[in-house]
Amino acid sequence: MISMNLKTLRKINNFTQEEVAENINVSRQSVAKWENNESVPDINSCAKLAKLYNVTLDNLVNYSEEKSGIAIPPKGKHFFGSVTVGERGQIVIPKEARELFDVNTGDKLLVLGDEEKGIAIVHQRNLINFMGGMGIDFNK
Repeated sequence: MISMNLKTLRKINNFTQEEVAENINVSRQSVAKWENNESVPDINSCAKLAKLYNVTLDNLVNYSEEKSGIAIPPKGKHFFGSVTVGERGQIVIPKEARELFDVNTGDKLLVLGDEEKGIAIVHQRNLINFMGGMGIDFNK
């Protein structure tokens, strides 16, 4: 898995093996061996690679594009799978997403839309915090 991830991330970021090697202070041959699954990087090199590619260490090592169908997401971005819309428009937010974003029964979520980009669901507290940072007073 890591060999495929390293090769994919390098290509996505338009790096040569030499550029990767220079960035993390290893030889080009080491990078080639990692990408060809002849060896694996040590933990220090993995940490540097994750930082270079802006991905989590876990995703660098364990992510499977084959299983998910999408490339490794950048750090802080998540793909939770798909949901099915019910007859009345209801969806079930995946458990992992609810836990990560602290969404609980009774919470208010805002549904936002952009005709070009699609629909977004934002926790009400997060939008109020964001808008408050813009100098908008919600107490008026």
